[in-house]
Amino acid sequence: MTPDNTPCLLVVDDDPAFNRVLVRALGPRGFDTYGATDSEGALELARDHEPEFIVLDLNIGGESGLKLIRPLLEASPGARILVLTGYASIATAVDAVKLGAVQYLAKPADIDSIIRALRAEGVRPEDHAPGAPLSVDRLEWEHIQRVLAEHHGNISATARALQMHRRTLQRKLARPPAGA
Repeated sequence: MTPDNTPCLLVVDDDPAFNRVLVRALGPRGFDTYGATDSEGALELARDHEPEFIVLDLNIGGESGLKLIRPLLEASPGARILVLTGYASIATAVDAVKLGAVQYLAKPADIDSIIRALRAEGVRPEDHAPGAPLSVDRLEWEHIQRVLAEHHGNISATARALQMHRRTLQRKLARPPAGA
């Protein structure tokens, strides 16, 4: 908290425009906001300001944002981390929560949804699971995401594990199935 009891919020997203938009939109909603576009900047701001809330993109400069969860929590113990991603999957939602995130949202997410998610108590990864049976495309996507998470976002290692050409994997990752 800042001296005037305004909660501090850190936005970590490598897209500078999106980062600025979130920082500017969340400021007037009762937060003292800061933005970082890379891991080093995020950790430095977390150490300097000890934010109560952190909005973390799943992909930071081509690396998994999940790697930042523990260091951010070490720099700012008790912070509530929301993982925000354009490529949502059950596997990464579960991983994020296991690492210490309190919520997981798919982009696009409006400001009200982000604030509700940050303030919500107790996330359950199964809440993010679709109710209807998954399509074959969605099942493949989930499997790829799980293997990608197991290999810490390394595309080449994931392609080898899946016995798939790296370019084929990149094409599949660039086109998530409907609803992903």
